Amino acid sequence: MPQVIEWTNVGAEDIVWRYPNEDITWGAQLIVHEYEMAVFFRDGKAYDVFGAGRHTLTTLNLPLITGLLTRLVGFGGNKPFKATVLFISTKVFAGKWGTRAQTTELAPLQVYGQFWFKVGDASLFVNEVVGGQKAYTTQSVNDFLRGFLNEKIIDELSHYDLVTVFTRLDETSVIVKNSLIDYFKRVGIELTDLRFEGIDTTPEYRERLFWLKTGQTAPGDVLRMETVKSAAASLGQGGGAGALGAGMVLIPQIMTPTGQQQAAPVAALVICPKCGEKVPATSKFCPNCGTQLTPPSAETMKCPNCGKSIPASSKFCPECGYKFG
Repeated sequence: MPQVIEWTNVGAEDIVWRYPNEDITWGAQLIVHEYEMAVFFRDGKAYDVFGAGRHTLTTLNLPLITGLLTRLVGFGGNKPFKATVLFISTKVFAGKWGTRAQTTELAPLQVYGQFWFKVGDASLFVNEVVGGQKAYTTQSVNDFLRGFLNEKIIDELSHYDLVTVFTRLDETSVIVKNSLIDYFKRVGIELTDLRFEGIDTTPEYRERLFWLKTGQTAPGDVLRMETVKSAAASLGQGGGAGALGAGMVLIPQIMTPTGQQQAAPVAALVICPKCGEKVPATSKFCPNCGTQLTPPSAETMKCPNCGKSIPASSKFCPECGYKFG
């Protein structure tokens, strides 16, 4: 009676199964069911691959194994040969993933979700995962895939800031999935879908996110706000006019976005006495209502602090804030 090689009692979640007998006889009946592939594996390499159907093993349908055996000393056409037969399911499977990651500003993340996949290239899958990682069981394949996926997600999320990850999670999920598709193809797997089901960070970064949601503040400004809070606390502990003066200089510098700290100072403003509009102090007429702001004949004087020419009736210099009298 010919040898029968068949995957029986297949479980719903089974991805891979190894036929227990490595002694294969010529003329054996290989039975491959629908949604299965059978791969002959030997010496760390995948050889002949069979799709669904009943196959009688001969030198004609095992050309790669036959070529290997022909090069071996003592090969005889009727002798059994040694090979591992691996059955691979080609159905779509669901898996869970979860990992810790970091954003561009090094904010810690705890993320988890699900992914769906199927084996697209059985030969490549056997070489890279089953044989390459010695993952001969479904559990070991799942463990490898979760670790592989987590590693790539950590790498991908490191390219995004905290706000993008949280406020544009669906878009980020799609981008991450598309970037992972190529990685999975390299090991013979088709990643059909990937979803983020949960994401969290530390209380410190949750507070920053709250600021963003309520104030529509730019991400860089949130970090500056945190610095301002720390600086203000330090200044407050010192007390006195000296601390206040230092704070008035330090905080505007902190709050100025990077790259703009050397920008020209903002022009001083005055209030139009008629319409209440804020207008540049150098204006002679209000641009909103046309009211004359500085009479042409008005007397002027020079500020003793900054040297700016200002109306003689001024109590404070509109340029530097110097108080007269």
